[in-house]
Amino acid sequence: MTGLRGRRVLVTGAQGTFGRHLCAALHTAGAEVVGLDRHPDTTARTPVIGCDLTDPAAVPPAVRAAVERLGGLDLLVNNAGVGGPAPAELPPDEAVRAQLEVNLLAAWRTTAAALPDLVAARGRVIFVASRMAVLPLPLAAAYGVSKRALVAYADALRLEVGTHVGVSVVYPSMVASPIHDSTARAGLSLQGVSRLEPVDGVVAAILRAATARRALRDVATTRRGRLEMALARHAPALADRLVRRTVAARIAAGDLDGASLAAGMVRRHRDPGR
Repeated sequence: MTGLRGRRVLVTGAQGTFGRHLCAALHTAGAEVVGLDRHPDTTARTPVIGCDLTDPAAVPPAVRAAVERLGGLDLLVNNAGVGGPAPAELPPDEAVRAQLEVNLLAAWRTTAAALPDLVAARGRVIFVASRMAVLPLPLAAAYGVSKRALVAYADALRLEVGTHVGVSVVYPSMVASPIHDSTARAGLSLQGVSRLEPVDGVVAAILRAATARRALRDVATTRRGRLEMALARHAPALADRLVRRTVAARIAAGDLDGASLAAGMVRRHRDPGR
């Protein structure tokens, strides 16, 4: 798949920040695109079929409707995702379960529903993961865990179907979008811990994965991202120290004083004897 003209593409989370930009770029490249999202819009340039991806019964018919509208399927982009604060020291709540459902299980069930058509077309599937899949951050355990698990799923899928379907994972860092709103409201903004990158760069990385002559395994979205991924994989202890130092500086500056979910970590940093 070295070009996108005429390619039949399904994008999940099509109404989100990445999804809207990605669908527009795919159209510009000549692809035929259908989206899946909780918020349908069948009259738009990219028709979006309404589907709750966390509902196992809803996904197969929605994927089938999209494939029939496209006349087949060459590329699936699992883009849908949610975030939110979730300290690892606290028991998992509904917000944690929602992130696991959307970020991992929704992509799994969507891929499973689409695989027969992808195999028939010798197509590709792209998973939009996160830099946090390899470089986790404190107070966001659910997001990091769900994205790391998504990468593990992609790796297993590649071993099973890689002879017929290309499997790629894209690793964005932090992009300004509503996905961070709940974290900011909890006083746990990632500003100063993770560097913002442009949406266009993420879209370009997805298109690069879609059009490479051979399916790329892991795709960083920036040069800094490649460095961070290499550091996390080959020098994890050093990566941990760098994250701890950055977080300690934020605590010393009082940035987390108003965040109840960070109270335990703040207390331990300020009084190591407790």
